[in-house]
Amino acid sequence: MTIHIEKLVFGGQGLGHLENGQAVFVWNALPDEIVEIDIIKKKKDYREAIATNIIHTSPYRIDAYDDHFLSTSPWQIMHYDAEQNFKKDIAIETYKKIGGNIFSTIDPDIIFPEQQYDYRNKIEFSFCDKNFERDTDEEDISFAFFNRGGRSRFPVQTSKLASPPINQTAHYILDWIQTEHIPKRSLKTLIIRSNQAGETISALFIKDELTFHTYPKLTDTMKGFQIYYSTHKSPASVPTKLLYSIGQDYLIEEISSSSTKLKYGLLSFFQVHIPIFQKALEDIADYIPENADLIDFYSGVGSIGLPLADKCKTLTLVDNNEEAIHYATENIMLNTIDHAQAHCIPAEKITDIITAEKTIILDPPRAGLHSDVIKKLLQETPRTIIYLSCNISTQARDIALLSKKYSISFSRLYNFFPRTPHIEGLTILKKH
Repeated sequence: MTIHIEKLVFGGQGLGHLENGQAVFVWNALPDEIVEIDIIKKKKDYREAIATNIIHTSPYRIDAYDDHFLSTSPWQIMHYDAEQNFKKDIAIETYKKIGGNIFSTIDPDIIFPEQQYDYRNKIEFSFCDKNFERDTDEEDISFAFFNRGGRSRFPVQTSKLASPPINQTAHYILDWIQTEHIPKRSLKTLIIRSNQAGETISALFIKDELTFHTYPKLTDTMKGFQIYYSTHKSPASVPTKLLYSIGQDYLIEEISSSSTKLKYGLLSFFQVHIPIFQKALEDIADYIPENADLIDFYSGVGSIGLPLADKCKTLTLVDNNEEAIHYATENIMLNTIDHAQAHCIPAEKITDIITAEKTIILDPPRAGLHSDVIKKLLQETPRTIIYLSCNISTQARDIALLSKKYSISFSRLYNFFPRTPHIEGLTILKKH
């Protein structure tokens, strides 16, 4: 089946149409290419596909760095300059299509790093058997990623997006797994985090309550290691029972612009690209009034609010994740901030703290803001709302609702995830 790719759309695929007019969203495709496709998903109103043969090639196309690029970073196929332009075009189109008139005049620039790879500070590996013939019946375990659009896994050696210390730690643990002959059926996932100092913590999630003859020793790089039993009833890496622990279960990252130290755990949310995150923090800081009463909703461990604490009279951190608020509380003490407090509660359950004189920071999950939060913001109309989002479609939806009382005074995009379609957007809203 051959189609023409018209443009790239939000989500990262190329848009084309079948002969019957039905839309098809195609991975491994660029605008103006003619490609042969394999359908991987059939929906009522559209199809999803992968381009298997490029008949007419875009001038922006380059060879992908990884064989597994479709699963992890499907935008490896284009020149890096083109990636920035496509992301900006997609963001503007998404904002205007979903957000309407409030976005009619915006033209945000995009901040992006020179470094295209080796930047992620968190990776989750699955496992599979290596896909080659062997002279032994013994399993040969490999890391694995899932195929795009499916549930099957394929073996990988490393992640080129991950920081080098993550790949180093991963293979150190994999060597131990093979030495202990842990069966593949018992292995679920391995999660590894790193900081800019090159330190890592990691946890192996297994589907059986096992003990072993030996365990990995700590190294100059690996500062902590845990093993969790994770019930087979859940496909996710959910800790059911701690089976083993050595070293620390946290890392500390320093935000250089404010010398703020942030402690975070393996599972708590933390920004994955610190240099670009610091650029966003600098922009946010410009819109925090001196001696502000600042509320940081969806705060995580305090990664936005705490580096801005010296500009505030009071700081309130709110998140519904217990581990995140545990570390937020520790981070308040670690940085000796006596005018901050942290609450473990969903944002929509504590809207009474929103008042007209407060400055509000919002950094919600991909689902965006709860309707009760929007309702309270419109009722109280704080002077300034700072909205950072990892999903510009739900951000556009929320800002359209807030436009009854607010106007956009600043908008900027950030390429937190080079070589992927993901875009982060910062919008500053001012009361009419």
